[in-house]
Amino acid sequence: MLHPKVPTNPLPTPVVIPTRDMQGDRCPDVPTTPVVCQHTSPPTAPAQRAVQLTAGGTVAAIGLGSVAVLVVGAVLVGMFLAIAITAASLAVVAVIARSILNDHHR
Repeated sequence: MLHPKVPTNPLPTPVVIPTRDMQGDRCPDVPTTPVVCQHTSPPTAPAQRAVQLTAGGTVAAIGLGSVAVLVVGAVLVGMFLAIAITAASLAVVAVIARSILNDHHR
């Protein structure tokens, strides 16, 4: 059978130890020592809010949110109104066409 020759890295080291050599024989056991990190982590800053708003900033954010809701609402109402007008005009055309066809068959 075919055996893939993919190197593996069982230890968290930068050295890759292949499982087989080019002839397909097992590699000799190589003693390795694991690398230990010696650095320390920097002190963490105290937790703060992502955005700190003043009173005026809060009022402005509420105002902009209200404006956005009103604009989106106006766009949706306009779209629904266009759909309603189109449906009503199609209904009128259907009634007129039906009336013309019924008069034509008589």
